[in-house]
Amino acid sequence: MDRMYRLTRHVYDVTRAYYLLGRDRLLERITTGPETATLEVGCGTARNLLRLARRREPGKLYGLDASHEMLVTAEANVRRAAGRDGKAPEIVLRQGLAEELDARRTFGRAEPFDTIFFSYCLSMVPTWPGAIEAALANLRPGGEMLIVDFWDQKDLPGLFAAGLKRWLALFHVHYRPEVHDALVDLGRSGRADVSVESVARRYAYIARVRTHAA
Repeated sequence: MDRMYRLTRHVYDVTRAYYLLGRDRLLERITTGPETATLEVGCGTARNLLRLARRREPGKLYGLDASHEMLVTAEANVRRAAGRDGKAPEIVLRQGLAEELDARRTFGRAEPFDTIFFSYCLSMVPTWPGAIEAALANLRPGGEMLIVDFWDQKDLPGLFAAGLKRWLALFHVHYRPEVHDALVDLGRSGRADVSVESVARRYAYIARVRTHAA
């Protein structure tokens, strides 16, 4: 991961803005408040967390990423986001693998998270089943896991969709149907309530996974 992002981290947000659609729509679905704890797995440059930090009541914000290089950029971005009082947003960043997430060990939290989200991350994680299970294990009862990622693009014109997939492959990103299918199966299993919505004619999807209250 560090080899991949050593250079691209400097232009990541500029280049990804054109094809990581639905990120802001996902953020709109996250509920924050004075006592909430929200974690982004695969936080990258902290772009999404900084948007949440602008809210009047962002709650506690956390970011986890496997890449040390990305976290260097994320920490710099957080420092640059300091307000007029010179105080940077309160965002706790840690390096680690998604499947090894543990609220206490990773972040020193005695309590689980209210919301955990993945933004175009799971399709790039080889051990994605473990990442999903770790996220569920670290959510409070009634908490939510939100995911935005590439879909099959089948509602887009055929030639356009085919060209788009080839272009996205240049950036090592692609649709992984097994991830989407696993989320659907999770809902069918009764372990959680799962809903899926389309972004830009199935260019991407947003999955909302709500755990059952105790």
